[in-house]
Amino acid sequence: MTTRLTIEKVTKVFSDHPERALALLAAGASKDRVHAELGAVVALNGISLSVPAGAIYIIMGLSGSGKSTLARCVNRLIEPTAGRILLDGEDIVTASPQRLRELRRSRMSMVFQHFALLPHKSVVENVEFGLKLRGMPAPQRRKKAQEFLAIVGLEKWAGYRPVSLSGGMRQRVGLARALATDADLLIMDEAFSALDPLIRSEMQDELLQLQKLLHKTILFITHDFQEALKLGTRIAVLSDGAVVQEGAPQEIVLDPRNDYVAAFTRDVDRARLFDAASVMLPAAPIVIGADGALSIPPRMEGRQAFVIDGGGRFLGAIAASDAASLRGKDPGALSLPREAAIPMKAKLIEVARALNAAEQLAVTDEDGRLVGCIRGEQVLARIGGRPSAAPPAAR
Repeated sequence: MTTRLTIEKVTKVFSDHPERALALLAAGASKDRVHAELGAVVALNGISLSVPAGAIYIIMGLSGSGKSTLARCVNRLIEPTAGRILLDGEDIVTASPQRLRELRRSRMSMVFQHFALLPHKSVVENVEFGLKLRGMPAPQRRKKAQEFLAIVGLEKWAGYRPVSLSGGMRQRVGLARALATDADLLIMDEAFSALDPLIRSEMQDELLQLQKLLHKTILFITHDFQEALKLGTRIAVLSDGAVVQEGAPQEIVLDPRNDYVAAFTRDVDRARLFDAASVMLPAAPIVIGADGALSIPPRMEGRQAFVIDGGGRFLGAIAASDAASLRGKDPGALSLPREAAIPMKAKLIEVARALNAAEQLAVTDEDGRLVGCIRGEQVLARIGGRPSAAPPAAR
């Protein structure tokens, strides 16, 4: 089952009389004015987001931006003041206490920054805890808990207490516990922030591998833009309780909407973020049909030409001056060098290495069809572009 999360105009005001704050906000007042006049704290102000099914959706921002408050509003650990939160069309905000308990047990799960493991229970007992609350029989829940411990590589630690584990191992237990419930929506609130850099990177890699296997809808909260870029399908950047920019990682780095967002992108390693598809240009290949008929473009760039069959499949590269020699050949029997091709999802650091041995590169899709070409100047231009904003000040 694929799960879609939609957040519509969610506002959270910490106040004994939030309706007065809502009225001021509706009239266009800033959160600072609301606080000055009413003493109310506006943590979220009209947040609207659409989280695609099966995506790792990143909510990021500095401390105090509202990202953790938003995460807790989604599962109603914090009650929203206004707005709707739809899980496959069902409004969580209006769910009864009984229905909310059902949703938390079966459809939503959370991984916390500081693990939140039960110290008096063993690792496997921690993993099966959510299943126990759901009422699953002991043998069945133990089997499932052990299966997920194996997935995160901790099956040999099942009988140990959390105190015996390292920070990274404890976070793996927390992740296994969340996954074991088979929840449709996984909320991860600064889940890797307390880990050492190397362990943190390993956990990020592990999450990406698990996502390929499980295809969960994940709401991931972080203040680390590099982490957001590595994990995120899409990113929403929050500031002062509002969304200031939302989009795919590459879009945000290419076109930051203000100085606050631009400051996050300043030190991004673009060679490891952008892929071949982001810089490729249209290619003008030689087309050889099944009958050997040849179509040669009137103008070819450089000394090298790319050859495709009638279905667009990349067959290899040839010296442009030798193009006519292909006429009458069987495309299935051609043996041309294919080193000059790179997948469209290859990162620019891989593209740059491949360009050391080639004048230009063919870019191919997952089915091996030619979709574009790359020359060195395109890669350098993309890697070299940098926003000039200063780092954002802490708030």
